[in-house]
Amino acid sequence: MTNAWPDLRGIAYGGDYNPEQWSRETWREDVVLMREAGVNLVSVGIFSWALIETAEGVFDFEWLDELLDLLHENGIRVDLGTPTASPPAWFFAAHPESRVIDREGRVMGFGSRGMVSHSSPAYREAIVRIADALATRYAQHPAVVLWHVHNEYGAPVGEDYSPASVAAFRGWLQKKYATLDALNAAWGTAFWGQHYTAWEHIGAPAISASVVNPAQRLDFARFTDHQLRECFIAERDAIRAHSDKPITTNFMANQTWTCDLWAWGREVDVVSDDHYLWAADEDAHIGLAIAADLSRSVGGGKPWILMEHSTSAVNWQPRNIAKRRGEMKRNSLTHLGRGADGILFFQWRAGRSGAEKFHSAMLPHAGRESRVFREVTELGADLANLAEVQGSTVEAEVAVLWDFESFWAQDLEWRPSEDVSHAAQIRRFYEQLWRDGITCDFALPGHDLSKYKLVVAPAQYLLSQADAANLTAYVENGGTLLVSFFSAIVDENDAVHAGGFVAPLRDALGLTVEEFLPLREGESHRLDWDGEDAVVGDVWQEDIALSGAEVIANFGGGPGEGEPAITRHRHGSGAGWYVGTRLDAAGMKALFREVYADAGLTASALPAGVEIVTRRGGDDAVYRIAVNHTADAAEIPAVGTDLLSGAEAGGTFTIAAGGVAVIRSTD
Repeated sequence: MTNAWPDLRGIAYGGDYNPEQWSRETWREDVVLMREAGVNLVSVGIFSWALIETAEGVFDFEWLDELLDLLHENGIRVDLGTPTASPPAWFFAAHPESRVIDREGRVMGFGSRGMVSHSSPAYREAIVRIADALATRYAQHPAVVLWHVHNEYGAPVGEDYSPASVAAFRGWLQKKYATLDALNAAWGTAFWGQHYTAWEHIGAPAISASVVNPAQRLDFARFTDHQLRECFIAERDAIRAHSDKPITTNFMANQTWTCDLWAWGREVDVVSDDHYLWAADEDAHIGLAIAADLSRSVGGGKPWILMEHSTSAVNWQPRNIAKRRGEMKRNSLTHLGRGADGILFFQWRAGRSGAEKFHSAMLPHAGRESRVFREVTELGADLANLAEVQGSTVEAEVAVLWDFESFWAQDLEWRPSEDVSHAAQIRRFYEQLWRDGITCDFALPGHDLSKYKLVVAPAQYLLSQADAANLTAYVENGGTLLVSFFSAIVDENDAVHAGGFVAPLRDALGLTVEEFLPLREGESHRLDWDGEDAVVGDVWQEDIALSGAEVIANFGGGPGEGEPAITRHRHGSGAGWYVGTRLDAAGMKALFREVYADAGLTASALPAGVEIVTRRGGDDAVYRIAVNHTADAAEIPAVGTDLLSGAEAGGTFTIAAGGVAVIRSTD
C-alpha cells in the first residue's frame, strides 16, 4: 500500500480556504465548523501573493503565521500553496513586459488571474523568491503536510506570444533541432515558401493571413507545455531545498489540453486534479470517471488527490446546474473508487465578493443550517469510516490511448471534417466500456501495454513509427487492439506517413486507407453486418484497402457503399480491429461484444446506470465502490461488509436510489 502523505492518516477531506477574505472572528468560527464537518486538510495561500509579498522583496507573514497556528491547534493540516498564479499589481507596475500577449496581439491586463508570461525573466525570478521565502519560513511548521505550487497551469492562459516568449521559443527550437536544415525539414517549410535562413527570423505562430504552418504550431504547443513545466520545476526545487514534504500542483485532467500530463506526472510527488461537472452533460458522471482514471494513470497508478470539485453549482458555465441531494456524495466516492485518497472542494466558505461569489462551497451563503452543509458533514463522517481504503490501488485490464501531442495536432485547422473531435471520440469509446462495467487505465502508445488484454485507440491521429511498432508488437504478442478512424495519419511533425493513411499499423490491422470520405452534416448510413439489423453510422466513411483483414461489416450506403466499414485482422497471436465510421449506440455495443470475445473480457451484468470499481489493499483487502446513478434501487452481486452502513452482503446487496456502497471483502 502507498501512503502519499505520511503525516496525514485516512482520507484527506477539506478544500481551498481563503481566510484573507474574512475577519479573525470568522477564522475562529471556521475552524469550529471544519471540525464539525470532519475537515482534516485545507489548501491555503493560493491567491495571497499581494498579502504575503507586499512589495518586491518585502514579506508580511504575520497573518499567515497566526492562521497556520490556529489550524494546527484545531487538528487541521495544511496544503500550503505558492500564490504564483496571480502576481500582485505592484509586480505588473514594475514589470509591464511580463504581461501575456495573445495570438491576436492583445495584451492581457491586470484584474484577473493567470495573465503573466511564463517566459518572463522577472516572473521566473519572482516565483522562486516567494517559493523560497515560504519554504524557509514554514518547512518545519507542524501543520504543513503538503506543498501546492501555483494553480491550474495553463488555465485560463497557456500560450503566450510576448517578446520574451518568442525569444525563448527560438532558444527551445535551437536546442531541439540544432540546425536550421533540420528545422526546415521537420516543418516542411518548402510549402508556401516558408524556408528559414536565420533563427531570428522565426517568430511565434501568431495570427496570419491564412493557416499558419501546422508543424510550427505543434512545436509551439510543446514549447508552451515545456515553459509552464519549467516554472513549476523552479518553484518545486526552491521548496525542496528546505522541505521533504510532498509537492504537487493541481491538474485539470480531461478539462484543459495545454499541459502534457504524462510529462507533468513525472515531476510531482503526488498527482492532484481539479474536476468540475459539465452541467450540460446529462451523464456528467461518465466525464468525471474519465478525469479520475486519467489522474490515476498519469500518476502511474498510485493514489492521488481530488484537489478541487464543487459541492453544488459552479459559476462559470452558461447554465450552472445545482447538484441534487446525494450527487455530491456520488461524485466524491466515484473519485475515491477510481483511486483518490483525498476529497477536497473549492472552496470552504463561499466568497461574498469577486468573480466566484456564485460558486458553491462547503459552507454556502445559506450557512450551517443549509442542506449543502449537512451533506458536507455527512460526507466527512463517511470518509472517516473509509480510512482503511487509503493507499489501496485500482487495477485495470483495458487501456485507452490518450496522447496530448496527438490532440494538439488534430485540433489544428483544415482537417477533413469539423465533426471529428478527439474528445468526443474518446468519450464515445470510454462510455461503452463504462456501461459494460470495464475499468480502464489511460496510456500512451509508447507505454508498456503488455499487462492489458485490450488497448483502444479512439483518436490517435498522430503516431510515430516507434509507437506504431510498439502497438504492432503488442498485437503480435497476443493483445487485442481496437483502432478508430482518423488514427495513424501523421508522424510527430504532422506530416502524412509515407505509404498513406494508417500505413504504420498496416501489419497490425491488415489494411490501409486510400481516401477519407467524410459525410455532410446530418448524413448517416446503415451498416451491413451479419446478425446486426439496425446499426447506423454517421460523420465519416473511408475507402479502405485490405491487406489481410477480414470484413466484419460493410457500409450500407453513402460514398463508401459496399466497401469495408469494420475489419478484424489476426496478427501473430493477437488481433487488430478497425472501425471506419462513427457508430451509434447499438453499433458500439455490438462492436465491443465481439472485441471482448477476442480479448477474453466479459461485460458485467450490472443494472444500467450502476458502476463498480475495485480497489485492492494490504492483507488481501478488496474494496468494491458501487455507485447508483439512477432513481431506482439496484441490486448488485456482493459479499462482504458495507463500510458506510455496516450492513452485510451475503451474495447480493441493494443500493438505494442515488446511493453508494463500499463493500469490503478479502480475496
